[in-house]
Amino acid sequence: MSAESALVLLVPEAEALVKPFRDRHDPAAAIGMPAHITLLYPFTQPDEVDGPVLDGLHQCFAGFAPFRFALTAIRRFESPIAVLYLAPEPTEPFCELTQAIWQHFPETPPYGGRHAEITPHLSVAQVSDPTQLDPIAERFAAASCDILPLHATAAEVALMDTRSGRWQTRTTFSLGS
Repeated sequence: MSAESALVLLVPEAEALVKPFRDRHDPAAAIGMPAHITLLYPFTQPDEVDGPVLDGLHQCFAGFAPFRFALTAIRRFESPIAVLYLAPEPTEPFCELTQAIWQHFPETPPYGGRHAEITPHLSVAQVSDPTQLDPIAERFAAASCDILPLHATAAEVALMDTRSGRWQTRTTFSLGS
């Protein structure tokens, strides 16, 4: 695996709920990525993240105030792989952050340019066969019925990378500072 980087909002408030599912059904969790909502992946190669890149990220996030959101609904993507996820509300602040990063770094489109639409989400499970997702979704719905909506605050963005072979936080950027 070559080294990668991503800009994410960590959601520790969701960890207790999603960790048992992510540990079994999300390859990113197996290599250290905690519960999160991706803002931009893939980002710049980790060895290209230097002072000007870090300064640009700091400037980008300084214009955004922290915001509250709730993980409200269980949804899924069906293609090219089946993904079970929690949808945040409101979605606009996540989309605005993604767009702002992309404007600062136009060479790094969201999802590597593979998807036209930005859909903020917290992944719970990924499987190659969509029929495998049904029983996982049923178990997750039962586990989350008394927990959702789950409220959280987005106050900082984490720059994560896999230089060590596992996802690790390289640095964080406070929103609005």
